[in-house]
Amino acid sequence: MFAIISSIFLTIVVYILSKKMYKKTKIALLSPLLIAPCIISSLLVGLHIDYNDYDRGGRYLSNLLQPAVVGFAVPLYKYRNVLKKYLKVIAVSMTTGVVVALVSCGIFSHIVRLQNTYLLSLLPRSITTPIAMAVSFDIGGMPTMTAIFVIVTGLSGLILGPLVIKYLRIKEKLARGLLLGMGAHGAGTSKALEFGTEEGAAASLAMVLAAIFTLIFAPILTPLVLL
Repeated sequence: MFAIISSIFLTIVVYILSKKMYKKTKIALLSPLLIAPCIISSLLVGLHIDYNDYDRGGRYLSNLLQPAVVGFAVPLYKYRNVLKKYLKVIAVSMTTGVVVALVSCGIFSHIVRLQNTYLLSLLPRSITTPIAMAVSFDIGGMPTMTAIFVIVTGLSGLILGPLVIKYLRIKEKLARGLLLGMGAHGAGTSKALEFGTEEGAAASLAMVLAAIFTLIFAPILTPLVLL
């Protein structure tokens, strides 16, 4: 019981501290997505704590990701007026983004000759963690590996997204939000909120819709990607 409580406490404290650090510095490389796992891993190694002991508590936090999916209905309802107003633009953008994300994964995986297990774990990398892990499991991937790919994708989008917006001179708030939400899911949504509330709203919608569309298209495109 002590190991479980200690693991949960350690994870929450490290995350809160790393989040405060990121808010003060605004440096993408100091994102909690990167810093928190690094700190926790270092502590486990430095204190000679077995990962299985840590995971006894960590798995409780992981299990909370499943009911958290229900919370994705909130942005859909909250920004329903935006969704109705720009329905066609958002639908086309998200469909294109999801299809490109899935197909590009397949192409690059074949180029570097990834094993099918890793390819299937990589496919849902562009959506938020709980749904990505569920999709990965359904199509035959490894959910834990998918979680790592999701984090890497989020960090990449967090760094590259603002650069794309800057150098392509994207002024439209909706476009900025959709770009960040589709390209970097939760991390992108947090970054979009730094631009403004409208960008944040668009990113929230993009993140949720990308997850929904991936649930639809992943089973359809997976056999084609494996050819």
